[in-house]
Order: sequence, then C-alpha cells, then structure tokens
Amino acid sequence: MPSRIEDYALIGDTQTAALVSRDGSIDWLCLPRFDSGACFAALLGTPEHGRWRVAPAARIRSVRRRYLPQTLVLETEFRTDEGVVAVLDFMPPRERQVDLVRIVEGRAGRVQMRMDLRVRFDYGSVVPWVHRVGSELAAIAGPDALRLRTPVELRGQNFTTVAEFVVVEGARVPFDLTWHRSHEEAPPPIDPVQALDDTQSWWRAWAGRCSYVGRWSEEVTRSLITLKALTYAPTGGIVAAPTTSLPEQPGGVRNWDYRYSWVRDATFTLYSLMQAGYRDEAKAWREWLLRAVAGRPSELQIMYGPAGERRLPEMELDWLPGYEGSRPVRIGNAAARQFQLDVFGEIMDALHQARRSGIREDEPSWRVQRALMDFLESDWDQPDEGIWEVRGPRRHFTHSKVMAWVAMDRAVGAVRRFGLDGPVDRWKAVRSEIHAQVCREGYDGELGAFVQHYGAKQLDASLLMIPLVGFLPPTDPRMVGTVEAIRRELMVDGFLIRYRPDEGVDGLPPGEGAFLACTFWFADNLSMMGRSEEATDTFSRLLELRNDVGLLSEEYDPRSGRLLGNFPQAYSHVSLVNTALNLTRPEGPAVHRMA
Repeated sequence: MPSRIEDYALIGDTQTAALVSRDGSIDWLCLPRFDSGACFAALLGTPEHGRWRVAPAARIRSVRRRYLPQTLVLETEFRTDEGVVAVLDFMPPRERQVDLVRIVEGRAGRVQMRMDLRVRFDYGSVVPWVHRVGSELAAIAGPDALRLRTPVELRGQNFTTVAEFVVVEGARVPFDLTWHRSHEEAPPPIDPVQALDDTQSWWRAWAGRCSYVGRWSEEVTRSLITLKALTYAPTGGIVAAPTTSLPEQPGGVRNWDYRYSWVRDATFTLYSLMQAGYRDEAKAWREWLLRAVAGRPSELQIMYGPAGERRLPEMELDWLPGYEGSRPVRIGNAAARQFQLDVFGEIMDALHQARRSGIREDEPSWRVQRALMDFLESDWDQPDEGIWEVRGPRRHFTHSKVMAWVAMDRAVGAVRRFGLDGPVDRWKAVRSEIHAQVCREGYDGELGAFVQHYGAKQLDASLLMIPLVGFLPPTDPRMVGTVEAIRRELMVDGFLIRYRPDEGVDGLPPGEGAFLACTFWFADNLSMMGRSEEATDTFSRLLELRNDVGLLSEEYDPRSGRLLGNFPQAYSHVSLVNTALNLTRPEGPAVHRMA
C-alpha cells in the first residue's frame, strides 16, 4: 500500500525527478530516457515493483521533514528509542550525469539502520541483472543501467539489495545511485558530501533571484522552486507533473499521464516567471513553445513532450494495480490529438505578453503566429473538446470561444501596439463576431450566468477566465452573476470543482476532487472585483492544503481531506504564484493580462 499522495516530497535536477515518502522510501523515479519508464514504481503497484528505502530498523517514534531553506534538498529526521537520525535526499543539477544521492546523518545516539533497494525498469516490469563491479553494485536491463556506490556492505536477498548499518552521532553515511545508458561506461564517482554543498549553493543562488517581496514570500519561492524542478533544462519545457496515473478519485478510472508540457499553461507560466524575476526561464519557455507549435496549424497539439515530442501514444500497463487500485495505469496521453480551440488563444496571448515584457520578437515567430491566425479565422466556429479534454462529443464550449476571441484580440494588439504586419481590420471583425456570439449563445438569462457550452444549463469553473483575459470587465453584471452562480453550484467546502461530472459531459463515470487552479481563479476574480478580504481568505484556505513541504497536487477531496491527482502539479503552483502577485501588486498578472 503506497503512502498518501500528500506524504510525498519531490527531488530533482531539472532533468529527472523522484518522489520520496515520509517513511524514507523512494517509490518513483523518472529517467531522462523518457521512453524507458521509471526505475521504481511502488507508487503505482507494490514494493515488489521497485522502491528504495533507507530508514531506521528500530521503532520510529516521530518523523519531521523539511526542505533545507531555499533548496530542493529534502531532510527527513527520524526519532527512535535509540536516537535521532536524518536522511538527506537530493539530485545534483548537472548537464548529463544523473545522481540520486542519500546521506544518512547521525544526530543523537546510536541508530540501527536498514536499506532495501528493488530496482525495476520499464514501470516495474523488468527485473535487471544485478552484479558487482569492484566495490560498486551494477544493475542492467536493456538500454538502462544503474550503479550504487556506498561504503556500506551490501548483500542480495530475494531479488532485493539489502544492508544493515549503524549510524552514530556526527557520522555521515552516503549512498549514490547513478543512471547511465547501458552501452556506455558508468560515469565517474562523485563526492556525495561535496555534492550536497554544491546542490544547496545552486538552488540558493537560483532562489535568490526571486524579485517577489510580500506577505507570501516563502510560499511563492517554494512554488517557483517546484516549477524549476519540473523544467526540462535542455529545452526549457515544463512538465505538468512528474507522475502518471495518480487518480482524481482513488479506485477510479480518471488516471492520466501528466509528464508532458501543456500549451494551455503558457501564459500563466510566463507571468509567474517574468513577474517573479526569472526572465531567462520565461524566455526559454517561450522558445520551447515556438519550437513545439511550429508546423501546420491544423496539426497543432494541446500538449507535447518536454523536448517538443508529438507522438504521445496512450497505452495501459496491465501489470500494475495502480495507486490504491486506481486502474487502468496509463502512459502516453490520447488527448494530445484532441482539437481544442483555447490553445490558439493561449499561444497568441503568451507571445503577446512576452512582447509586452520586452522579450524580442523575430520574423519567424510572427510567421508562425500569422499561420495560426489564418487557420483560426476559418475554424473558430467549430465545436471542440474544450479545456477539460472531455472524451465525449465535441461541443461549442463557451471558454473555447472566449479564448478564440483572445487570439484575435492579441493579434490585433500585435499590429496596433508593436507595428507587426497583418490583416488587422479582418481580425477586428472576427473578434467582434466571436464576442457577440459568446454573449448571445454562451449566456443564460434565466440563470444569470455564462454556461459551460452553448445551449447548456451547466456551469463551468473555466468561465472564471472571462475577466482574467479581458473579455469582459470583472464588474460586468453578467460576470458578477456568473461568479455567484459558480460559488453556489460548484463550491464544495470552500473549494471549486470544475463542473458537475455526473452530468455526463465527458463520457466518463463521475468522481473527482476540487480542482485547485479553479479556486485560485476564483480568488483572482474576487480580487479584481475589489473584494480583497474574501480573496485573501480564499487564498489562505488554499495555502493550508499544501503538504508539510509546501507541495500541491492537481485536486483536493474536501470529504477525506486528501490531495488527489498527479503530484506535484505545475498548474496549481503557477496559479499560487499568480494569485499571490494579484493580491500583492496593484498590477498583478490578472490586471496586466487584460490591459
């Protein structure tokens, strides 16, 4: 039985990532070879599918953990009847070499420790050949190989590597697990203690660049560090989460692979980076976006691999029982081939905001945008799968049409404000046509609110984006009515669900938690309406959902008090940063974006 989702912490090196549980077990490790699967898959199966645990052998009285200040170095301190010991887990940022380092520190007394390592490649399905190479332990299967380096004596036991050792006060016992391609020589050993110092210095230098000063500095910095950890440094792409198939409802079927970069996150991500002082990262994300979407506009995808990969075929791993029995376990994501109008708006808005922030535009970039606009001019009135990637029939989703309007509006702004060339009169005419249609077909006078799709009675939290993108002022009576209707119909114990899944819009069985990004948007709307006290209260409730090391998943179940969905979730942390900025600065992202 895996730990609760909120019991995990993230470590990473901006190319790979791992999840560490409170009990000292690493249950998930993503390799830089994206198609090779995880080394450890206990999170989605059983410990026999792979894990690496280092913890006291004696009874544990208490556990306290934290990230070392302004770093991604995790410290887990165990108190036992014998004494106190800490495990420091981290991955040194570097260009090619991948090291997962664990250092056991004696803090008090004399503590008996135990280590067990079960390496399983290909999502827990492949047992590697394990053998000694001098003083090191090697594990090889297919394209992947690992080396474990430690002064501790190791032995094999039932396809597991185990060790018992004692740590006394003041002692440090290192473990270094290094990945490499099996046809290449193993990388040279590193000094784990020096690597600890270097890793702390690297993260603190990065965190020190944050320009946000305000009430929530610690929370904002932690979210930005999390976003940096979810960045694929060679390309600038940012994955939505480092995991797959963590469920929206335990035991349910809403289990998706989030190890990809969503175009929809573009503008929010740019804002969180640029307004917090991370211009280089924002520029790298913009360049990733341009490379990824280049090509025929009709082949635009809603998501890509971290290097811009387009083929993301979805398959089910039937040998894994899934997190708490949540099946199927999926890798790949079939939603990549969906038609979603809103991504055109996100792309055009992100690139427009980059221009406004001084990131230089070039001719090839504008040609890509012109091609997207040519396509959208003729196809904006088509039904689509919408922001929530429904696997039911296509519909005329109100949010999708609003974002088509955003694309036209930003294209007009590119010509009028920045002197770029384009058929501005034609774009203005289409912009007006879309606006009129949304106000006519997407608004229900009886409900006094905008609705999920044309002709529907359902509400949808995505409609909170209407004032955030400048489609209507936040104080427009139609928007005020929409916010109140969403509060009335979609709020559960102070948090918003996306829509009522039992209404059958997505063709899947009902069951999911509150969607955290939507509740952040709700706070943004309240702030823009001048209801700052309510907005701050909502934001404070959201902050209380973070786990003990400051991480958020995609969703939250108010009934069980548990985090749900893939973890940690970039969109939740991006939304946290932007809402903090909206509540702190006169012209935060919400006000700036609609200007």
